[in-house]
Amino acid sequence: MTSPFLTRNSLADKDNLALLQLRRDQIVPTILRDHDDENQGYWEGKVTNTRFGSFPHSTLIGQPWGAQVVASKVDTGSRGRNKSAKRKAEELDAEATTTGAEEEKKKPSLRTPVSAESGFLHILAPTPEAWTISLPHRTQVVYTPDYSYILHRLRARPGCTVIEAGAGSGSFTHASARAVFNGYPGTEEATKRRRLGKVCSFEFHELRASKVQQELRDHGLDGIVEATHRDVYEDGFLLGDPKTGKSPKASAIFLDLPAPWLALKHLVRNPPPGQESALDPESPAYLCTFSPCLEQAERTIRTMRKLSWLNISMVEVAQRRLDVKRDRIGLDAEGVRGATVYPKTVEEAVAKLRSDEQRAKLIRENRLTKDQPDYQPIPKETPFYKEKTDVPAYAQGRLTHRSEPDLRTHTSYLVFAILPRAWSEEDEQKCRDQWPSAKVAKPDNEPKTSKKQMKREAAMERIRLREEQKKSEEKSQPESGDKAEEEKVEETTEA
Repeated sequence: MTSPFLTRNSLADKDNLALLQLRRDQIVPTILRDHDDENQGYWEGKVTNTRFGSFPHSTLIGQPWGAQVVASKVDTGSRGRNKSAKRKAEELDAEATTTGAEEEKKKPSLRTPVSAESGFLHILAPTPEAWTISLPHRTQVVYTPDYSYILHRLRARPGCTVIEAGAGSGSFTHASARAVFNGYPGTEEATKRRRLGKVCSFEFHELRASKVQQELRDHGLDGIVEATHRDVYEDGFLLGDPKTGKSPKASAIFLDLPAPWLALKHLVRNPPPGQESALDPESPAYLCTFSPCLEQAERTIRTMRKLSWLNISMVEVAQRRLDVKRDRIGLDAEGVRGATVYPKTVEEAVAKLRSDEQRAKLIRENRLTKDQPDYQPIPKETPFYKEKTDVPAYAQGRLTHRSEPDLRTHTSYLVFAILPRAWSEEDEQKCRDQWPSAKVAKPDNEPKTSKKQMKREAAMERIRLREEQKKSEEKSQPESGDKAEEEKVEETTEA
């Protein structure tokens, strides 16, 4: 099964996840079904009810991503509902004796939905960013600004393995799965000589772990993400059995734990005898911890230093929102939402006053009523300040952007560190044999020369070169003079 988060069609398919956008920051996730799997009893099949109306899934399946879908008229009351749970014993016995074919005949056929007068939504393709907004909150959520920076610092790329401790609501799980994805297991991509990306997620809470596993199956990510219910403080990060399991060979680790320093003892290059290291031996390991408290970050850093982690740094991601809009100021913006209806210049204000005075004068002079024969209505002229223009309304005004006056509340402290790969003398010799040095090694018994001696030798060499150049010039001068005299003698003899 393919995942709509990674590879999707241009249309919304049934039995796949779809995100129903009601507002910019309000999204409802749902699994599209062509039948009523929840047995709600609607004649239109499965229906999603929102504050903007009811939407049968038959109107959503087959729609292109981003399409606007109008609400339908659905009876949310008694029509089409199942009978009361309190039924007679005779009816229950009669239903028990019916066969499957008879039950299919008794099921009513689905009705075609009828469009409602108002209400609509947009159907969106699933992405980790949209899923972060719409997911059911079970724990603290790692939002997009945080996990985008974390994945960048962890060097998460297609084909690598990421360890996640503390799956929680699954926000970081979906984002990391997209970052490491380069093929589905069991397909043609897996048969090639390359390593497929994988996310090894661990969760301590059993109920949260089961919900994450169910979500991954519904989203088609169960082949890329392996969710495990385990206490990583005691059992570590091996796959399968905690003691004799298989190493995930991870190069990126994200710890969203209350006490991440207790799990660092399992992220070492040389584990106890009989166990494998959870880290990739052929690449450095990049680590990030997610701690809301500064004291937690300090204790984690102390433990990192004891375990030979390098390049330790702490970062706090502070999100500031930018609002981009067009400011329209002037009397011509009357009736425009969000505009400032105020004269832009003194001339515009004076002209507006004169126009109002002239119109008031006409009204005072023409006091005839509609019943009188000489009555003439005052024509409604277009005000001078409302000039006709070819520029559309959404493009008028000055484009401005403003940031929030205050920063968002604190989310967490991110502690990053790097553990270099293990390096032995055999690895060093292998590299020397494969990439030999171009420099010639000097013998150990050769005496070392000081910088002063080297400068003196260089000066003597320059003096020697100058003397040789002078001698060569002196030898060339008499030879050239003899040649000139010989040429003169030849000219006189010819004459």
